[in-house]
Amino acid sequence: MKILLTGSSGMVGQNIINHKKFKEYTFFIPSSSELNLLDERDVESYLKSNNPDFIIHAAGFVGGIQSNINSPVDFLLKNSLMGINLINKSKELKIKSFLNLGSSCMYPANIATKISESMLLSGPLEPTNEGYAISKILSTKLCEFISKSFPEFNYKTIIPCNLFGKYDKFDPIKSHLIPAAIMKIHNAKIHNKSVEIWGSGDARREFMYAEDFSNLIFYAIENFSEMPNVMNVGMGIDYTINDYYIAIANEIGFNGKFIHDLSKPEGMKRKIVDNFKLSKFGWKPSFSLDEGIKETYSYYLETLNG
Repeated sequence: MKILLTGSSGMVGQNIINHKKFKEYTFFIPSSSELNLLDERDVESYLKSNNPDFIIHAAGFVGGIQSNINSPVDFLLKNSLMGINLINKSKELKIKSFLNLGSSCMYPANIATKISESMLLSGPLEPTNEGYAISKILSTKLCEFISKSFPEFNYKTIIPCNLFGKYDKFDPIKSHLIPAAIMKIHNAKIHNKSVEIWGSGDARREFMYAEDFSNLIFYAIENFSEMPNVMNVGMGIDYTINDYYIAIANEIGFNGKFIHDLSKPEGMKRKIVDNFKLSKFGWKPSFSLDEGIKETYSYYLETLNG
């Protein structure tokens, strides 16, 4: 099977490339200079030249809460264009299998219960990442409409909870919660400083170790016909922001103070996905939170030491 993987330089893409099953398939892993997903003609040319059997769309313009707040136009436009161009051209060229990666931020804000796939578009989105969320909903719905209208096409979406792990971005502003916290706490330990947490720290989040997610990707490739058209992928358990900071501090050995800046946004109060369809599909994660944090911190130290 020939598989096109977009976003190969990102965290998800790198975890797929370094997976033990990667060499069992013929993968195309173009860089953004080799395949510009924002250019419809470039997408068409690349697909015609390489003729993949299966596409995994993991590319995206991504960032943490501050980046989403600062650049909503880019998050909406760039991600929408990437999805539309790739999905539409894949259909036109009769590529039958397409695995689209969504995001749990697609779901309505302020849902206190576990979020099922049926809750998509059932309420207002979280304002701090609305642009990104809308773009992901668009791609998901386009895949869904294609599969319903043309049964010979298997265009499906998996909606992961928040991910972290090796090959993540470590930046105090642009990163997601766990890599940003690792960097902040590591530096605070070295310089004997306190660590700032945005908001109360009581908001709850669900995080999966990215290597686990890559395991799911290959399981999905091997069992694609049985996979639901839209499926959540999560841990089935969530923790508060404060819990994550404490777990990271324990791994790093930080004994300093945490200071909460209540003037800063903290996003949705809770976000955890319902794993019923995932369990029925026959897959479950294997890494615990502490194991994932340990592996991620080791990777961070490796990047520092170059």
